[in-house]
Amino acid sequence: MTKNELVARIREQQSFLCVGLDPVLERIPAFLHEMDDPVFEFNRRIIDATKDLCVAYKPNTAFYEALGVKGWESLQKTLDYIPDTHLKIADAKRGDIGNTSKAYAKAFFESLSADALTVAPYMGRDSVEPFLAFPDKWVVLLALTSNAGSGDFQMTTDAAGETLYAKVLRISQEYKDADRLMYVIGATHPDLIGTVRSLAPDHFFLVPGVGAQGGDLEAVAKQGMNKDVGLLVNSSRGIIYAGEGTDFAERARESALTLQKQMAALLSEVN
Repeated sequence: MTKNELVARIREQQSFLCVGLDPVLERIPAFLHEMDDPVFEFNRRIIDATKDLCVAYKPNTAFYEALGVKGWESLQKTLDYIPDTHLKIADAKRGDIGNTSKAYAKAFFESLSADALTVAPYMGRDSVEPFLAFPDKWVVLLALTSNAGSGDFQMTTDAAGETLYAKVLRISQEYKDADRLMYVIGATHPDLIGTVRSLAPDHFFLVPGVGAQGGDLEAVAKQGMNKDVGLLVNSSRGIIYAGEGTDFAERARESALTLQKQMAALLSEVN
């Protein structure tokens, strides 16, 4: 999916919502466990209920890897089932160098048909550029994350006073094919999103932390939007676990619809 296609989809859907598909077996409604692949069946129903309200889906691969071979099969079926009109983000947070990165990229971009992959920047240029070598695929680089420990390293400063997250943003934009970089920017840092936008004015941000983690959608939008919208706001638990009974998909839709309506209102303010 190209940037123009993604922006057009956001405008058409009046939404910059990304739904996180993070299925935990213990939280999947009991009746689904009677089926051959309860994880895929859970995801399938969530996708059917929300696909007109969002523009992207983000399966966190840990929840599938934990289930062994069957989990990988569920992930493959899930990615194949997501409509091609939606960005498919594999949240795997890979990071290595040379041929290892290339192999990771082939696994997710070719074998699993993901459109985008989250990548850790700690090992530098030669750990990121192998992922960027795949045409029309996106690399979502961790920059300023939403977790409580994000400050342990990301907020530290060097002798010149530059924070580590700012250095990641600055240097990575010099990488080959960096126009296909997105950045993970946590909604739990609303006071810094404007600063981050000034450092990466043209790039999309994948923003976790809205909903269960307490991030504020309006603050994120007002600080982070650019001329292309430039935001994909992710919600996982707040949508997929909105209900626990046989009507879980309907409850998920209600939760997604609430966010989509808020996003449509925010988009109307800048259009």
